[in-house]
Amino acid sequence: MTARELDAAGITDPRLRAAYAHCRRLNARHGKTYFLATRLLPADRRPAVHALYGFARWADDLVDDLGTDAGPAERAWALDSLRRCLDEGLRGGASPEPVVRAVAHTAAVHGIDHGHFADFMASMRMDLVVTDYPTYADLQRYMHGSAAVIGLQILPVLGTRVPQEEAAPHAAALGVAFQLTNFLRDVGEDLDRGRVYLPADLLAAHGVDRSLLRWSRDTGRQDRRIPAALAEAAALTRGVYRAAEPGLAMLEPVSRPCMRTAFVLYGAILDAVRDQGYAVLHRRAVVSRRRRAATALGGLARAVAARRTARPPVAARGRTLCPARKESP
Repeated sequence: MTARELDAAGITDPRLRAAYAHCRRLNARHGKTYFLATRLLPADRRPAVHALYGFARWADDLVDDLGTDAGPAERAWALDSLRRCLDEGLRGGASPEPVVRAVAHTAAVHGIDHGHFADFMASMRMDLVVTDYPTYADLQRYMHGSAAVIGLQILPVLGTRVPQEEAAPHAAALGVAFQLTNFLRDVGEDLDRGRVYLPADLLAAHGVDRSLLRWSRDTGRQDRRIPAALAEAAALTRGVYRAAEPGLAMLEPVSRPCMRTAFVLYGAILDAVRDQGYAVLHRRAVVSRRRRAATALGGLARAVAARRTARPPVAARGRTLCPARKESP
């Protein structure tokens, strides 16, 4: 399957093919929901999505999983090294690091704004020093780089039926909605890393603070104030999904099944959190295999139908306007 995707995308250089394949493995291992949805894209567009996700996953792992004994200074050094490597890769189109090699090639082929990568790295740097967010506005500044720009990076790969600037706010909102969903699902795990992503003022409105969350996590006991606060966070997140949804119809038809499936599956995580009584401090909410399979099968049927009736897009994609740089030797 990987070879077919790379062939369809016109990626022939062996080292570059290996770099894209590595990113695909990262996507498959760490992003099960999104990887499932990505399978619904036309084969020629999947490698670029894998590269973008693989890079984001790699940077996030440097912040969170760089060995159990790694301190802030070591993590900062690793992140700075990655930023320099990325800057060099984006400028020259080549890199000794496979993930950077693939993402730099993707950025060149699809004409992705390099500023999106700079904003992303700035938010990753924030994770080294910021442990909570007083207000939703504070959190939004972080999520611009950590989530909104991911939607903006992927948009040229997906293609649009309208000018990209019209679809961009919805793509950014969808990235934010996905991340807010993860924040809600991962409250306990993030707390163990010393972070609380849910806005402090939202929690405080229900009498919840970090110490109460820590008590509940450590004791396994529930406090009625916590589900009330998390329910409000879920309602806020659903509002962001509503803001994002009009953008799905703005995508090229062959890309819509992928993003619609991701939209539905991430929304189902919110349903799972609700159905288990917002007990995310004690167990991880998961979408049942049956629901995942049913959603994927529906998406597959729509994807097949879209490919049969595909026609050239009205709004040219970035990749048709920006020639590919020379592949890495």
